[in-house]
Amino acid sequence: MKKVYIKTFGCQMNEHDSARISSILASIGYLPVDTPELADLVVINTCSVRENPENKVYSLLGKLRPIKRKKPELVVAVCGCVAQQEGERILEREPIVDLVFGPDRYFNLPEFLSRVESGERVCDTSRVYPKPPIEDFIPDEWIEKGHREGIKAYIVISKGCNNRCSFCIVPRTRGKEVYRTPQSILKEIEIVVSEGIREVWLLGQNVNSYRCGEDYGFANLLSDVSNNFDIWRIRFTSPHPKDWTYELTDLISERKNIAKHIHMPLQSGSNKILKLMRRGHTIERYLDQIEYMKKRIPGIEVSTDIIVGFPGETEEDYEETLKVVKEVKFSQIYPFKYSPRPGTYAEKLGDDVPREVKEERLARLICLQEEINAETMRRLIGTEQEVLIEEPHHKKESYWNGRTNSYRPITIKAKDLFIGDLVLTKVVGFNGHWLEGEFVNIIEKSPLQYKCVT
Repeated sequence: MKKVYIKTFGCQMNEHDSARISSILASIGYLPVDTPELADLVVINTCSVRENPENKVYSLLGKLRPIKRKKPELVVAVCGCVAQQEGERILEREPIVDLVFGPDRYFNLPEFLSRVESGERVCDTSRVYPKPPIEDFIPDEWIEKGHREGIKAYIVISKGCNNRCSFCIVPRTRGKEVYRTPQSILKEIEIVVSEGIREVWLLGQNVNSYRCGEDYGFANLLSDVSNNFDIWRIRFTSPHPKDWTYELTDLISERKNIAKHIHMPLQSGSNKILKLMRRGHTIERYLDQIEYMKKRIPGIEVSTDIIVGFPGETEEDYEETLKVVKEVKFSQIYPFKYSPRPGTYAEKLGDDVPREVKEERLARLICLQEEINAETMRRLIGTEQEVLIEEPHHKKESYWNGRTNSYRPITIKAKDLFIGDLVLTKVVGFNGHWLEGEFVNIIEKSPLQYKCVT
């Protein structure tokens, strides 16, 4: 049996794609290994949304050079967004790379590997856009070989993005939006639920812009998933604020199995910067949607992304962002220093905020969020939370890790649990970003057929 090492950078969509790639390779006789030294094939699934993960790709390729020298038959493949962005330039820059393919081409991987074995260096970043933009881009024969993690499954409902946010390279690397049919999506969910999955994530670069015809949108799909399956939790990522509707909020408030956590990227609290970012909404609209959510869905938590140091961002603009953070009190912030991406509109604006200013603003934002997080965690002490068990604790015997409905990580002390048990837990403390809980009782037993030994 041949062996493959897969390294994944970036978002949950990339994680999903890597799981698909692993299944495809398993079908032609590859076993996964944990280190590139043991592999016959190395696949690097890349991210280019920011400069740092792109740099990590080339750093990893540098580390692979001595391995390739000792083992010339090793096949090195680069896929994902950097592959789509750079294409043939990767082959020119890195002689150790044998294969480059874009995110739309991984189902062709067996064919590509055959060409590599024949001595060819392969690059394929082609894509075809269907008209209308509706296509079951996951073939029927591969639907049941999707991305699962314990009690969770990740279901891609769309790919690509039609927004043109000025800082973002995703429309270039992932292409225009293409939507799977509801029939294909619901079929995949039916399969994973029959296997015992009880938490489903709906994935898309702009998940809430999903449409299949004029009369069927994301809210319709979310309602059908909620109504038709024995699912305990439905999550989705990432929505865009400009496509959020009161209808979606109302639906979440009415359905117990749609999780009470939303990741809603903010990026900036300044209307001037939002306009330069081409986000398509104002801060007033964003805050109106958040206010409505909190009124309709008691206990909902909202996480977000924020970029500091965007071109033209003044101290006053930055203070507007901090003001919004204080008002909303996000459950979690994923903060980033702006880095220009090739071919984007923002690249033309110039990277005019000094690095030390970006770093100082990032540090202040993180410090503020830590204060907000600690305040929220203290308020949760004494409450009872429904926790879905995800794994045994890596170090402590008879301790288990899970997530609350609002996506807070929690460790609880309990014996004889299964991955996938839904348990009632009393919060007794916290450590950093992790809640600590005491087991109260089991709400639902795990439908999975295996038990993890702690």
